[in-house]
Amino acid sequence: MQRITFVFGLALLLTACGDTSVAPVDKACTGLSDDKMIWVPGGSFVMGDDPHYPEEGPPRTVSVKGFWIDAHEVTNAQFAAFVKATGYKTMAERDPPKLAGAPPEMLAPGSAVFNTPSQEDPSWWRWVPGAQWRHPSGPQESIAGRDHEPVVQIAWQDAEAYARWAGKQLPSEEQWEYAARAGAAALPEPLDAKGQPQANYYQGVFPVKNLNTDGYIGRAPVGCFKPNAFGLYDMIGNVWEWTSAPGSRADASEPVNVIKGGSYLCAANYCARYRPAARQFQERGLGTDHIGFRLVDAAKAGPAS
Repeated sequence: MQRITFVFGLALLLTACGDTSVAPVDKACTGLSDDKMIWVPGGSFVMGDDPHYPEEGPPRTVSVKGFWIDAHEVTNAQFAAFVKATGYKTMAERDPPKLAGAPPEMLAPGSAVFNTPSQEDPSWWRWVPGAQWRHPSGPQESIAGRDHEPVVQIAWQDAEAYARWAGKQLPSEEQWEYAARAGAAALPEPLDAKGQPQANYYQGVFPVKNLNTDGYIGRAPVGCFKPNAFGLYDMIGNVWEWTSAPGSRADASEPVNVIKGGSYLCAANYCARYRPAARQFQERGLGTDHIGFRLVDAAKAGPAS
């Protein structure tokens, strides 16, 4: 695992765009319990898209069996329960590899944090010592009082460890996209008939101004927007989500996996990856302040008919 490549300017290829200010005070937006899962009946659908992003196509017909999936992204409270029970340390909390030429800040545990580019600092991402799931953008940010927000700064290995503890699995890309589409045509932008945002993403012109029309500059507590037709919350926007699907990226120094759904940093004028077909390829050992996950339970029987 070579997180050092991030700092040396190799493309991370995440759809980040926007301001990373903290969201409003956390509150539960739904009455859902943390362990609520939704049954998604099996079926066939056209997976993929293609108009602007070649990695999304070509469209093809895919069939999936029925499965249970978390109603919302795994929250800070859920991940904290896992850590309390197991003593698990995330990748961001572990000592990074001591590679020749690494800048001093990368010799200490930390992770990738989005940086709004400026003339003085044109970098989109920076390595922040101390950035981890309890402090997503660094030591100055705490998740205290934000139990209902999705946990972030989660590497693929961290999501896998949580899944084993919970007796569940990361979804396949096919399961994830089928669940996100919920039998409906994908919208070019998640707006209702009155033009109001139906997901947590970046409104405005990136990176100049976030209009904050959806009410959240940063991560929103899970379930603050209407669920899709399957009853699933935040399948697009809020935070990217890990899948079990491996990917391919020429500049990656370690294996990569597919992440889906876009995040609060996606803007219509820049990336528009708040669509079910959107996909990116993320290094397994590196989380960021806008990547989380949800799980499926393939072993659990479906509801009685």
